[in-house]
Amino acid sequence: MTIKDVQDKILQLKCEKDVCILAHSYQAKEIIEIADFTGDSFQLSIAAGQVDQKTVVMCGVRFMAETVKILSPDKTVILANPGAGCPMAEQMGKDMVQTVKDRNPDYTVVAYINTTAELKTICDVCVTSSSAVRIVDKIPNNNILFLPDCSLGAYVAGQLPHKNIKLLQGGCPVHAMVTTDDVNKAKAAHPDALLLVHPECVPNVVCLADFVGSTTAIMEYAANSEHGDFIIGTEMSIVENLQYRCTDKRFYLLSQKFLCPNMKITTLVDVLNCLDGNGGEEITLDETTITEARVCIDKMIELSA
Repeated sequence: MTIKDVQDKILQLKCEKDVCILAHSYQAKEIIEIADFTGDSFQLSIAAGQVDQKTVVMCGVRFMAETVKILSPDKTVILANPGAGCPMAEQMGKDMVQTVKDRNPDYTVVAYINTTAELKTICDVCVTSSSAVRIVDKIPNNNILFLPDCSLGAYVAGQLPHKNIKLLQGGCPVHAMVTTDDVNKAKAAHPDALLLVHPECVPNVVCLADFVGSTTAIMEYAANSEHGDFIIGTEMSIVENLQYRCTDKRFYLLSQKFLCPNMKITTLVDVLNCLDGNGGEEITLDETTITEARVCIDKMIELSA
């Protein structure tokens, strides 16, 4: 079968079985083309709750599917590829964070949405990369324990010097690998290009950027800018997506290190197998976990208003 054949079969089954397909922006182009919604993890979770379909297939990683389940517990949520995890989300356990909380009782615990459902159950408020600065600024308490991404946390701390932000040493291993040497090489190769980076990059890379923002913010900035050349400092899929979206502009990957194997593991055939009933994994969370994990997400929604 060709890619087009597989896509057509997926679209047919999606309609027949009344399934909604969600695809994170880091997914391959052929998956994005058959998705009902594309965006970051929180955008997809909100979209899932607004559709009539009772079955949702997540083309992304596990914590994203868990977040959909937390916000839409009545829906059947299927992770297209069960092996798609997130090293950042999995690197801090609930018991370890609880110990840190107990040692810092006067701190508000802020969790990046890239965390497991279990860890969210003991956090006070959740944030995304696009909302972190705004939400932390609105928290009445100036003492903030930010986890797990110390790079995003450092960026928030730099924007909010009046806050006392304590960081735990976690983060995205893909974004953390990129260095200032990579930036210098990219700028030397493309001197007229603007550098757009994700705040999951290490601080000494972030400080060299012309624009810092979430995946969605990077894409919107590039699409709306009058500038024509851009160096993209996040997962390489965004370069491809922007090239399709803005054919009159030029996009260059900051570093070939920007490859997330967990995002790339999901294939178009995985999606087909989910709809055929021969693949994927249904996400199940107990009622207590859903109830407790939702508290920090609901707080995020409240403070985002």
